[in-house]
Amino acid sequence: MSNTRDASRKRKRKRREYTVEQRAEILAAVEKVGVVAAARRHGVPQTTVSNWLHRDAVKNATKAVATKAVAVKMATRATSATKGVAAKAATRATRATRAAAAEAPASSVVIEDDRREVDDERDARAALAGNRKKKQAAKKYTPSQKAEAVEYAAAHGVSAASGKLGMTRFSIYDWQRKVEKAAAGQGESPTTGPAPADIEAQRDAEILAEYKRHPGLGPSQIRNQLRRKSVKVSVHTTRRVMEEAGYRPPKVKREPHDERFEAVRPNHLWHLDFVHRHINRSSTFNLILIDDYSRFVVGHGTDDAERATMVIDTFEQAVARHGRPEMVIHDKGSAFWSWRGIAKFTALLTELGIDQIEAQHKEWNGKIEVFNANLHKELFDVQRFYDVAEMKRRLAAHLWWYNHERTNHALGGLLVPADRYYGRGDEVLARIEAGAGRDGLDALDLKRRTLELFKVVTEGGVPAIWLMGQKLLSLGA
Repeated sequence: MSNTRDASRKRKRKRREYTVEQRAEILAAVEKVGVVAAARRHGVPQTTVSNWLHRDAVKNATKAVATKAVAVKMATRATSATKGVAAKAATRATRATRAAAAEAPASSVVIEDDRREVDDERDARAALAGNRKKKQAAKKYTPSQKAEAVEYAAAHGVSAASGKLGMTRFSIYDWQRKVEKAAAGQGESPTTGPAPADIEAQRDAEILAEYKRHPGLGPSQIRNQLRRKSVKVSVHTTRRVMEEAGYRPPKVKREPHDERFEAVRPNHLWHLDFVHRHINRSSTFNLILIDDYSRFVVGHGTDDAERATMVIDTFEQAVARHGRPEMVIHDKGSAFWSWRGIAKFTALLTELGIDQIEAQHKEWNGKIEVFNANLHKELFDVQRFYDVAEMKRRLAAHLWWYNHERTNHALGGLLVPADRYYGRGDEVLARIEAGAGRDGLDALDLKRRTLELFKVVTEGGVPAIWLMGQKLLSLGA
């Protein structure tokens, strides 16, 4: 019994197949008597005839869209030619479009496999979707506009507020829900907050205040200074505000760098060089010592000439404060190098076991050369000194600011030299990303950080004891 039922079901499930001529005859009858009558006359299910018509319509739409795309492409190409050629191409394209739209007679219907039909439908939908207009971007409203919409909706209804103010009902409903949650202490209200004009005014004031404090800095440097204080602003906006305040970018020719090197740890390599500057009628030579790894100024000194004695005193003070470097590099100036015999500075380095490198090219000492150029731009060119004593005070204050507050592009734009020299770079970056603000970095005190916890040094033959970077006892005192 069960076998008989299975056999009957298989006979019922077997699909009928129609030839091209039979399908064309049925569709021709559809044009005369309709779908229902044609299906009954030929013994074909009505759904089958309807499916045939639907697939034929999709094919015709696909051909029409493809032809229209070709016509548009022809017309676009024709615009670059003469007017006569463009007119002829447009005429041919229009005729091709009309012919494609008018064709598709019943006799041209051909049976194809399901995969081809699915591909045609997909192409047609994609082509039609490409002709649709792009969705408009959502509008942004200020807190005052949101408050006005909520108040008007409470008095006249949401639909009336939407029609008058040009806002969607869904946005107004969302603002009402957020206002209710804010009243219950479950979030911030969308109707509170400063206006965009006030925010922009505050942003411009921050930029101008930083630029006024340090007029030698450029737009990118000012941006980095503000970013370290958790004030986000773009370089383009910073430059625009500074130019409106009178800033003019310097004309600097930058040479490309083919090779670049950097030390791998603090006190691995120190750079030494002099900065010459006239203060009124006095000639001054400022010695600068920079750590290659962190760009940290480990020492400086001032004299009226390049003397080896001043170099030795400044270097010994830097070693006593920050520890002994492994190598030093200089430009073989008269205070560092002697062409006859052994120079005093060379003898000191030999005694301390420090390697000495003579820069054969100026690029070898490029880090301190860049620092010297910035020192002129940020200090000497913007400040006026009445005497050498005032210049020394200003120089010491500027170098402290450089070490602890001035961001450096070579360190990623957000770190200062002290951050990398004392090994607190990761902590600083974490606090900046968390939005610590102006006071968040003060918790990272550098006074409790040093490279050598305990050391005994001699100053003029008198031993002294240092702990955590601070002098505790001098036996000669």
